[in-house]
Amino acid sequence: MTEQEQRLILELGNNFPLTSRPFREIGKRVGMSEEAVIAKVKEYLEKGIIRRLSAALRQQHVGFTANAMVVWQVPPERVEEVGRKLASFPEVTHCYERLPTPEWPYNLYTMIHRPRREECWEIVRRLSEAVGIKDFLVLFSTQELKRSNPQYFTERGEGSE
Repeated sequence: MTEQEQRLILELGNNFPLTSRPFREIGKRVGMSEEAVIAKVKEYLEKGIIRRLSAALRQQHVGFTANAMVVWQVPPERVEEVGRKLASFPEVTHCYERLPTPEWPYNLYTMIHRPRREECWEIVRRLSEAVGIKDFLVLFSTQELKRSNPQYFTERGEGSE
């Protein structure tokens, strides 16, 4: 990827301009025409480099204050199957596999955001029944300390020491 393409990716993910012609504004920032930016976005979508362009909702501001990370202990031979099934639920916003450790045997992680904890628990019960996994923990967020977009193509991220 060229330096200009890297800058374009950064601009698409950060401070997206709220104007009638956002791609023209982004083009000005990175030295490209509006048409070239739109063409690159289409190319990146087709190639799977970017999945989508969307607004980032601050869920607390609209009443979604219960944020549950559900950690699942899934037999290794079922991780792919269970992960796909959990990810198919619209209430699940993130679904990741991670390597377990002897001290922490959980290998599949999902996130659920709802207005109330009780709603999260009900969704977790449905998920558990759907995949037949009963060994899980529900970890609710107590405070948001940081939320930001990933910083790609930077030599040193802000705050790294």
